[in-house]
Amino acid sequence: MHRNAYGLPAASLVLLGICTTPALADPPAPPSTATARSELAALTVATPHSMDGYARDKFDIWSTQPDGCTTRQDVLARDGKDVEDEPGSCQPSSGSWYSAYDDTTVTTVAQATIDHMVPLAEAWRSGADAWTADERKAFGNDLKDPQLLIASQSSNSAKSDSGPAEWKPTNHAFWCTYAKDYTHIKSIWKLTTTDDEKMALTSMLDTCTN
Repeated sequence: MHRNAYGLPAASLVLLGICTTPALADPPAPPSTATARSELAALTVATPHSMDGYARDKFDIWSTQPDGCTTRQDVLARDGKDVEDEPGSCQPSSGSWYSAYDDTTVTTVAQATIDHMVPLAEAWRSGADAWTADERKAFGNDLKDPQLLIASQSSNSAKSDSGPAEWKPTNHAFWCTYAKDYTHIKSIWKLTTTDDEKMALTSMLDTCTN
């Protein structure tokens, strides 16, 4: 069944007079190269905070969205191709998902993991440790900004909690977008950076062609 915001077959929605337009738009577009460079220059360089008290649960990831589906299910529906749901549910049963980190396509739902562009642990050590519970929940489930994306299990595992100073996508063609999105997330959420991270992001922005 194709996804809709009401969890009902399309035919039923027609009878009810409800529009069947998909609830989710395309993934958020990255900022321009010029904007990314300006955002990077404006980031505050600071010593990473302690990881004391950190736990992924504090970001309440994969919470329920207004459409009744979880954040993970919504990203799978938004970013997948030919996605079909299990009858009467938000859970995708089939489709294909592109992992830009390693330029691979995943065709098994369980292997299409959702990655946080700026890892939760990195957010914690760069300012999220001082956020409220609601702020951390909003960050962990951010659908309006380029923070959540499909990643193969292997690339997600390789990245883990690392930032660009320690890890870069094996797909070099994605470096430009990765640097733009990562910088943008740090900018809008007012997270700090380090000299090493700033250098890594600058080098990847240098790969942008326009």
